[in-house]
Amino acid sequence: MNNSELNLEVKKTIQKKLLGKKLSYREIFDLMDEIAHNRLGDVLTTYFVAASFKEGFAPDELYHFTKAMVETGERLHFKGIVADKHSIGGLAGTRATMIIVPIVTSAGFTMPKISSRAITSPAGTADVMEVLAPVEFKIPELEEIVHHTGGCICWNGHLGIAPADDIIIRVEEPLSFEAFDKVIVSILAKHVAAGSTHLILDLPIGHTMKIRHEKDAMGVLHKFQRLGKQFGINIIGNIEHTLEPSGNGVGPVLEAIDVLKVLEQQPDRPCNLEKRALHLTGELLNLCYKDSREKKDGHAVAKQILTSGTALQKFKDIILAQGGNPKITSSGLKIHAKSKTILAPYKGIVRSINNYNLNSVAKLLGAPADKNAGLYLHKKIGTTFEKLEPLVTLYSKSDYHLREAQDTLKTFPLLHVEAL
Repeated sequence: MNNSELNLEVKKTIQKKLLGKKLSYREIFDLMDEIAHNRLGDVLTTYFVAASFKEGFAPDELYHFTKAMVETGERLHFKGIVADKHSIGGLAGTRATMIIVPIVTSAGFTMPKISSRAITSPAGTADVMEVLAPVEFKIPELEEIVHHTGGCICWNGHLGIAPADDIIIRVEEPLSFEAFDKVIVSILAKHVAAGSTHLILDLPIGHTMKIRHEKDAMGVLHKFQRLGKQFGINIIGNIEHTLEPSGNGVGPVLEAIDVLKVLEQQPDRPCNLEKRALHLTGELLNLCYKDSREKKDGHAVAKQILTSGTALQKFKDIILAQGGNPKITSSGLKIHAKSKTILAPYKGIVRSINNYNLNSVAKLLGAPADKNAGLYLHKKIGTTFEKLEPLVTLYSKSDYHLREAQDTLKTFPLLHVEAL
Protein backbone atom coordinates (compact mmCIF):
# COMPACT_ATOMS: atom_id res chain seq x y z
CA MET A 1 0.00 0.00 0.00
CA ASN A 2 1.50 3.36 -1.01
CA ASN A 3 1.30 6.52 1.12
CA SER A 4 -1.73 7.99 -0.66
CA GLU A 5 -3.68 4.75 -0.32
CA LEU A 6 -2.71 4.50 3.36
CA ASN A 7 -3.77 8.09 3.98
CA LEU A 8 -7.15 7.37 2.39
CA GLU A 9 -7.60 4.32 4.63
CA VAL A 10 -6.71 6.39 7.70
CA LYS A 11 -9.32 8.99 6.71
CA LYS A 12 -11.88 6.18 6.51
CA THR A 13 -10.77 5.05 9.97
CA ILE A 14 -11.44 8.53 11.39
CA GLN A 15 -14.83 8.63 9.66
CA LYS A 16 -15.61 5.23 11.16
CA LYS A 17 -14.78 6.50 14.66
CA LEU A 18 -16.86 9.64 14.10
CA LEU A 19 -19.81 7.34 13.40
CA GLY A 20 -19.22 5.61 16.73
CA LYS A 21 -17.91 2.32 15.35
CA LYS A 22 -15.16 0.18 16.86
CA LEU A 23 -11.75 0.11 15.24
CA SER A 24 -9.50 -2.89 14.61
CA TYR A 25 -5.87 -3.03 15.75
CA ARG A 26 -4.65 -2.65 12.17
CA GLU A 27 -6.74 0.49 11.71
CA ILE A 28 -5.53 1.92 15.02
CA PHE A 29 -1.87 1.11 14.33
CA ASP A 30 -1.95 2.77 10.90
CA LEU A 31 -3.63 5.83 12.42
CA MET A 32 -1.06 6.11 15.25
CA ASP A 33 1.79 5.59 12.79
CA GLU A 34 0.55 8.40 10.55
CA ILE A 35 0.21 10.74 13.53
CA ALA A 36 3.59 9.72 15.00
CA HIS A 37 5.38 10.54 11.74
CA ASN A 38 3.54 13.85 11.23
CA ARG A 39 1.85 12.64 8.06
CA LEU A 40 -1.76 13.17 9.12
CA GLY A 41 -1.84 16.90 9.81
CA ASP A 42 -3.54 18.88 12.57
CA VAL A 43 -6.99 19.02 10.93
CA LEU A 44 -7.47 15.27 10.62
CA THR A 45 -5.82 14.68 14.00
CA THR A 46 -8.32 17.12 15.53
CA TYR A 47 -11.21 15.21 13.96
CA PHE A 48 -9.88 12.02 15.52
CA VAL A 49 -9.48 13.70 18.94
CA ALA A 50 -13.05 15.02 18.74
CA ALA A 51 -14.40 11.60 17.75
CA SER A 52 -12.55 9.93 20.62
CA PHE A 53 -13.85 12.49 23.10
CA LYS A 54 -17.44 11.94 21.96
CA GLU A 55 -17.47 8.15 21.68
CA GLY A 56 -14.71 6.97 24.03
CA PHE A 57 -13.03 3.59 23.62
CA ALA A 58 -14.20 0.02 24.16
CA PRO A 59 -11.91 -2.10 26.44
CA ASP A 60 -10.22 -3.84 23.50
CA GLU A 61 -9.76 -0.46 21.76
CA LEU A 62 -8.04 0.89 24.88
CA TYR A 63 -5.59 -2.01 24.68
CA HIS A 64 -5.05 -1.60 20.94
CA PHE A 65 -4.51 2.17 21.16
CA THR A 66 -2.02 1.76 24.00
CA LYS A 67 -0.17 -1.02 22.15
CA ALA A 68 -0.06 0.99 18.92
CA MET A 69 1.23 4.11 20.67
CA VAL A 70 4.04 2.06 22.21
CA GLU A 71 4.95 0.20 19.02
CA THR A 72 5.15 3.35 16.89
CA GLY A 73 7.83 4.80 19.16
CA GLU A 74 11.03 3.99 21.07
CA ARG A 75 11.28 1.92 24.25
CA LEU A 76 13.55 1.89 27.30
CA HIS A 77 15.04 -1.35 28.60
CA PHE A 78 15.71 -2.11 32.25
CA LYS A 79 15.94 -5.36 34.20
CA GLY A 80 13.94 -6.47 37.23
CA ILE A 81 11.39 -4.39 39.08
CA VAL A 82 10.94 -0.92 37.57
CA ALA A 83 8.94 1.35 39.86
CA ASP A 84 7.02 4.43 38.81
CA LYS A 85 4.51 6.97 40.03
CA HIS A 86 2.06 9.08 38.07
CA SER A 87 -0.40 11.75 39.11
CA ILE A 88 -3.54 12.47 37.13
CA GLY A 89 -2.74 16.11 37.91
CA GLY A 90 -4.88 19.18 38.38
CA LEU A 91 -3.04 20.30 41.51
CA ALA A 92 -0.30 22.93 41.44
CA GLY A 93 2.50 23.09 44.01
CA THR A 94 2.63 19.38 44.86
CA ARG A 95 5.98 18.14 43.55
CA ALA A 96 6.03 14.78 45.36
CA THR A 97 7.68 12.88 42.49
CA MET A 98 11.04 14.54 43.04
CA ILE A 99 11.04 13.30 46.63
CA ILE A 100 9.75 9.82 45.77
CA VAL A 101 12.42 9.02 43.14
CA PRO A 102 15.49 9.34 45.42
CA ILE A 103 13.78 7.38 48.21
CA VAL A 104 12.71 4.49 45.97
CA THR A 105 16.11 4.27 44.27
CA SER A 106 17.84 4.41 47.67
CA ALA A 107 15.72 1.40 48.64
CA GLY A 108 17.30 -0.52 45.76
CA PHE A 109 14.63 -0.32 43.06
CA THR A 110 15.00 1.16 39.59
CA MET A 111 12.91 4.28 38.95
CA PRO A 112 13.46 6.05 35.62
CA LYS A 113 10.97 8.91 35.96
CA ILE A 114 10.07 10.19 32.50
CA SER A 115 8.05 13.34 33.10
CA SER A 116 6.25 15.90 31.02
CA ARG A 117 6.51 19.64 30.97
CA ALA A 118 3.52 21.72 31.98
CA ILE A 119 0.60 21.65 29.56
CA THR A 120 -2.12 23.54 31.41
CA SER A 121 -0.42 24.02 34.82
CA PRO A 122 2.24 26.48 36.09
CA ALA A 123 4.89 23.74 36.25
CA GLY A 124 5.46 20.12 35.32
CA THR A 125 7.96 17.83 37.04
CA ALA A 126 10.40 18.27 34.13
CA ASP A 127 10.13 22.07 34.43
CA VAL A 128 10.96 21.94 38.14
CA MET A 129 13.82 19.44 37.75
CA GLU A 130 15.28 21.61 34.99
CA VAL A 131 15.90 24.30 37.62
CA LEU A 132 18.45 21.91 39.15
CA ALA A 133 19.79 19.90 36.20
CA PRO A 134 19.36 19.26 32.47
CA VAL A 135 16.38 17.02 31.65
CA GLU A 136 16.75 16.44 27.88
CA PHE A 137 18.64 13.28 26.94
CA LYS A 138 18.79 10.65 24.24
CA ILE A 139 17.83 7.11 25.20
CA PRO A 140 21.41 5.73 25.56
CA GLU A 141 22.31 8.72 27.79
CA LEU A 142 19.23 8.25 29.95
CA GLU A 143 19.82 4.52 30.33
CA GLU A 144 23.41 5.24 31.41
CA ILE A 145 22.19 7.72 34.05
CA VAL A 146 19.76 5.12 35.42
CA HIS A 147 22.43 2.41 35.33
CA HIS A 148 24.71 4.67 37.41
CA THR A 149 22.20 6.06 39.95
CA GLY A 150 19.17 3.76 39.80
CA GLY A 151 16.89 6.53 38.62
CA CYS A 152 16.42 9.82 36.81
CA ILE A 153 13.95 12.68 36.47
CA CYS A 154 13.93 13.55 32.78
CA TRP A 155 11.69 15.03 30.07
CA ASN A 156 10.04 12.64 27.62
CA GLY A 157 9.99 15.09 24.72
CA HIS A 158 13.17 14.02 22.88
CA LEU A 159 13.04 10.31 23.65
CA GLY A 160 10.59 9.31 20.91
CA ILE A 161 8.42 7.45 23.44
CA ALA A 162 4.78 7.26 22.30
CA PRO A 163 5.34 10.13 19.82
CA ALA A 164 1.75 10.07 18.55
CA ASP A 165 0.58 11.04 22.03
CA ASP A 166 2.73 14.19 22.10
CA ILE A 167 1.17 15.33 18.82
CA ILE A 168 -2.36 14.55 20.03
CA ILE A 169 -1.70 16.52 23.24
CA ARG A 170 -0.58 19.51 21.14
CA VAL A 171 -3.91 19.38 19.30
CA GLU A 172 -5.94 18.93 22.50
CA GLU A 173 -4.42 21.85 24.37
CA PRO A 174 -6.23 24.70 22.55
CA LEU A 175 -9.44 22.65 22.61
CA SER A 176 -9.24 22.60 26.42
CA PHE A 177 -10.56 19.08 26.82
CA GLU A 178 -9.21 15.60 27.24
CA ALA A 179 -11.34 12.48 27.65
CA PHE A 180 -10.49 10.16 30.54
CA ASP A 181 -10.09 7.22 28.15
CA LYS A 182 -7.49 9.23 26.23
CA VAL A 183 -5.77 10.10 29.53
CA ILE A 184 -5.53 6.39 30.35
CA VAL A 185 -4.04 5.51 26.95
CA SER A 186 -1.64 8.47 27.09
CA ILE A 187 -0.30 7.70 30.55
CA LEU A 188 -0.10 3.95 30.25
CA ALA A 189 1.56 3.95 26.81
CA LYS A 190 4.45 5.97 28.19
CA HIS A 191 4.82 3.72 31.23
CA VAL A 192 4.80 0.61 29.05
CA ALA A 193 7.45 2.17 26.79
CA ALA A 194 9.52 3.17 29.84
CA GLY A 195 9.53 -0.45 31.04
CA SER A 196 7.50 0.12 34.22
CA THR A 197 6.45 -3.00 36.14
CA HIS A 198 5.04 -1.46 39.35
CA LEU A 199 3.09 1.80 39.33
CA ILE A 200 1.27 3.91 41.89
CA LEU A 201 -1.35 6.20 40.42
CA ASP A 202 -2.11 9.34 42.41
CA LEU A 203 -5.72 10.46 41.91
CA PRO A 204 -6.44 13.71 43.77
CA ILE A 205 -10.17 14.42 43.88
CA GLY A 206 -12.09 17.55 44.79
CA HIS A 207 -14.26 20.30 43.37
CA THR A 208 -11.25 22.02 41.76
CA MET A 209 -9.42 18.85 40.67
CA LYS A 210 -9.53 17.12 37.26
CA ILE A 211 -11.57 14.35 38.93
CA ARG A 212 -14.24 15.63 41.29
CA HIS A 213 -15.87 12.51 42.70
CA GLU A 214 -14.56 9.32 44.28
CA LYS A 215 -16.75 7.07 42.12
CA ASP A 216 -15.21 8.60 38.97
CA ALA A 217 -11.71 8.11 40.38
CA MET A 218 -12.52 4.46 41.14
CA GLY A 219 -13.74 3.98 37.57
CA VAL A 220 -10.55 5.47 36.14
CA LEU A 221 -8.39 3.37 38.47
CA HIS A 222 -10.17 0.13 37.54
CA LYS A 223 -9.61 0.84 33.84
CA PHE A 224 -5.95 1.51 34.52
CA GLN A 225 -5.58 -1.71 36.50
CA ARG A 226 -7.35 -3.84 33.91
CA LEU A 227 -5.30 -2.38 31.08
CA GLY A 228 -2.08 -2.45 33.08
CA LYS A 229 -2.53 -6.16 33.75
CA GLN A 230 -2.61 -6.77 29.99
CA PHE A 231 0.84 -5.16 29.73
CA GLY A 232 2.29 -6.77 32.85
CA ILE A 233 2.16 -3.64 35.01
CA ASN A 234 0.98 -4.00 38.62
CA ILE A 235 -0.97 -0.82 39.43
CA ILE A 236 -2.32 0.51 42.72
CA GLY A 237 -4.13 3.79 43.27
CA ASN A 238 -4.10 6.54 45.85
CA ILE A 239 -7.47 8.31 45.83
CA GLU A 240 -7.32 11.32 48.10
CA HIS A 241 -9.66 14.25 48.72
CA THR A 242 -7.48 17.29 48.01
CA LEU A 243 -8.35 20.87 48.79
CA GLU A 244 -5.04 22.71 48.41
CA PRO A 245 -1.41 22.33 47.25
CA SER A 246 0.77 20.22 49.52
CA GLY A 247 3.69 22.61 49.06
CA ASN A 248 3.87 26.36 49.56
CA GLY A 249 5.40 27.37 46.24
CA VAL A 250 3.78 27.33 42.79
CA GLY A 251 6.14 27.74 39.84
CA PRO A 252 9.38 25.92 38.89
CA VAL A 253 11.95 27.59 41.19
CA LEU A 254 9.53 27.92 44.10
CA GLU A 255 8.56 24.25 43.85
CA ALA A 256 12.23 23.20 43.59
CA ILE A 257 12.90 25.05 46.85
CA ASP A 258 10.04 23.14 48.51
CA VAL A 259 11.49 19.81 47.31
CA LEU A 260 14.97 20.64 48.58
CA LYS A 261 13.62 21.77 51.96
CA VAL A 262 11.88 18.41 52.42
CA LEU A 263 14.94 16.41 51.38
CA GLU A 264 17.16 18.58 53.63
CA GLN A 265 14.62 18.18 56.47
CA GLN A 266 14.59 21.92 57.08
CA PRO A 267 12.43 23.13 60.02
CA ASP A 268 10.33 25.31 57.68
CA ARG A 269 9.79 22.55 55.09
CA PRO A 270 6.22 22.03 53.76
CA CYS A 271 5.20 19.12 56.00
CA ASN A 272 2.07 18.31 53.98
CA LEU A 273 4.25 17.76 50.90
CA GLU A 274 6.52 15.48 52.93
CA LYS A 275 3.52 13.57 54.28
CA ARG A 276 2.03 13.03 50.81
CA ALA A 277 5.38 11.97 49.33
CA LEU A 278 6.07 9.52 52.17
CA HIS A 279 2.62 7.96 51.88
CA LEU A 280 2.92 7.44 48.13
CA THR A 281 6.48 6.13 48.48
CA GLY A 282 5.53 3.71 51.24
CA GLU A 283 2.67 2.29 49.18
CA LEU A 284 4.88 2.00 46.09
CA LEU A 285 7.65 0.26 48.05
CA ASN A 286 5.14 -2.18 49.56
CA LEU A 287 3.95 -3.00 46.04
CA CYS A 288 7.54 -3.64 44.95
CA TYR A 289 8.42 -5.66 48.07
CA LYS A 290 5.54 -8.03 47.38
CA ASP A 291 7.33 -9.21 44.24
CA SER A 292 10.85 -9.10 45.63
CA ARG A 293 12.72 -11.36 48.02
CA GLU A 294 12.74 -8.66 50.67
CA LYS A 295 9.76 -8.45 53.02
CA LYS A 296 9.88 -5.00 54.54
CA ASP A 297 7.52 -2.26 55.68
CA GLY A 298 7.65 0.23 52.83
CA HIS A 299 6.42 3.13 54.96
CA ALA A 300 9.08 2.58 57.63
CA VAL A 301 11.80 2.23 54.98
CA ALA A 302 10.69 5.43 53.22
CA LYS A 303 10.73 7.47 56.42
CA GLN A 304 14.14 6.16 57.48
CA ILE A 305 15.69 6.91 54.08
CA LEU A 306 14.31 10.47 54.12
CA THR A 307 15.12 11.39 57.73
CA SER A 308 18.62 9.87 57.61
CA GLY A 309 19.71 12.09 54.71
CA THR A 310 20.11 9.11 52.36
CA ALA A 311 17.44 10.44 49.99
CA LEU A 312 19.12 13.86 49.86
CA GLN A 313 22.45 12.28 48.90
CA LYS A 314 20.78 10.13 46.25
CA PHE A 315 19.04 13.21 44.83
CA LYS A 316 22.41 14.97 44.60
CA ASP A 317 23.81 11.91 42.80
CA ILE A 318 20.97 12.10 40.27
CA ILE A 319 21.50 15.86 39.81
CA LEU A 320 25.22 15.26 39.18
CA ALA A 321 24.55 12.39 36.76
CA GLN A 322 22.19 14.64 34.79
CA GLY A 323 24.80 17.41 34.58
CA GLY A 324 23.61 19.69 37.38
CA ASN A 325 25.30 21.14 40.46
CA PRO A 326 24.97 18.67 43.36
CA LYS A 327 25.99 21.37 45.88
CA ILE A 328 22.75 23.31 45.36
CA THR A 329 20.70 23.91 48.51
CA SER A 330 17.27 25.34 49.26
CA SER A 331 18.86 28.47 50.74
CA GLY A 332 21.26 28.81 47.83
CA LEU A 333 18.52 28.63 45.20
CA LYS A 334 17.54 32.26 44.66
CA ILE A 335 14.38 33.63 43.04
CA HIS A 336 15.50 36.10 40.38
CA ALA A 337 12.26 38.03 40.03
CA LYS A 338 10.41 41.05 41.30
CA SER A 339 7.85 40.40 44.01
CA LYS A 340 4.70 41.76 45.56
CA THR A 341 3.33 40.49 48.87
CA ILE A 342 -0.41 40.63 49.47
CA LEU A 343 -1.13 41.54 53.10
CA ALA A 344 -4.19 40.61 55.13
CA PRO A 345 -6.68 43.50 55.33
CA TYR A 346 -7.98 42.26 58.70
CA LYS A 347 -7.61 39.46 61.24
CA GLY A 348 -9.11 36.23 59.90
CA ILE A 349 -8.86 32.59 58.90
CA VAL A 350 -8.38 30.84 55.54
CA ARG A 351 -11.45 28.73 54.74
CA SER A 352 -10.57 27.48 51.24
CA ILE A 353 -8.17 27.84 48.31
CA ASN A 354 -9.31 28.08 44.69
CA ASN A 355 -6.90 25.85 42.76
CA TYR A 356 -8.27 26.97 39.37
CA ASN A 357 -7.43 30.58 40.19
CA LEU A 358 -4.08 29.49 41.62
CA ASN A 359 -3.09 27.95 38.29
CA SER A 360 -4.34 30.93 36.31
CA VAL A 361 -2.58 33.58 38.37
CA ALA A 362 0.74 31.68 38.42
CA LYS A 363 0.61 31.34 34.63
CA LEU A 364 -0.32 35.02 34.33
CA LEU A 365 2.86 35.83 36.26
CA GLY A 366 4.85 33.97 33.61
CA ALA A 367 5.20 30.38 34.86
CA PRO A 368 6.41 27.97 33.60
CA ALA A 369 8.23 29.76 30.73
CA ASP A 370 9.73 32.10 33.32
CA LYS A 371 11.02 29.58 35.84
CA ASN A 372 11.31 32.23 38.57
CA ALA A 373 7.69 33.30 38.21
CA GLY A 374 4.90 32.01 40.43
CA LEU A 375 3.58 32.54 43.90
CA TYR A 376 4.16 31.53 47.51
CA LEU A 377 1.31 30.72 49.87
CA HIS A 378 2.11 31.98 53.37
CA LYS A 379 -1.22 30.74 54.73
CA LYS A 380 -3.11 27.51 54.04
CA ILE A 381 -6.61 26.23 54.85
CA GLY A 382 -7.43 26.45 58.56
CA THR A 383 -4.64 28.86 59.45
CA THR A 384 -5.38 32.17 61.14
CA PHE A 385 -3.68 35.48 60.42
CA GLU A 386 -3.42 38.94 61.91
CA LYS A 387 -4.07 42.19 60.08
CA LEU A 388 -1.19 43.06 57.68
CA GLU A 389 0.31 39.55 57.88
CA PRO A 390 1.54 38.17 54.52
CA LEU A 391 -0.99 35.95 52.73
CA VAL A 392 0.55 35.44 49.29
CA THR A 393 3.71 36.65 47.58
CA LEU A 394 3.66 37.04 43.79
CA TYR A 395 6.84 36.70 41.68
CA SER A 396 7.50 37.81 38.11
CA LYS A 397 10.24 39.44 36.05
CA SER A 398 7.61 41.76 34.61
CA ASP A 399 6.12 44.74 36.48
CA TYR A 400 3.19 44.57 34.08
CA HIS A 401 2.49 40.93 34.95
CA LEU A 402 2.70 41.71 38.66
CA ARG A 403 0.13 44.50 38.31
CA GLU A 404 -2.08 42.34 36.10
CA ALA A 405 -1.98 39.51 38.64
CA GLN A 406 -2.88 41.88 41.49
CA ASP A 407 -5.84 43.21 39.51
CA THR A 408 -6.93 39.64 38.69
CA LEU A 409 -6.96 38.71 42.39
CA LYS A 410 -9.72 41.28 42.97
CA THR A 411 -12.06 39.25 40.76
CA PHE A 412 -10.54 35.78 41.05
CA PRO A 413 -9.18 35.45 44.60
CA LEU A 414 -6.86 32.62 45.58
CA LEU A 415 -7.94 32.45 49.20
CA HIS A 416 -11.44 32.48 50.65
CA VAL A 417 -10.95 34.14 54.03
CA GLU A 418 -13.29 34.87 56.89
CA ALA A 419 -12.88 37.73 59.37
CA LEU A 420 -12.44 36.87 63.04
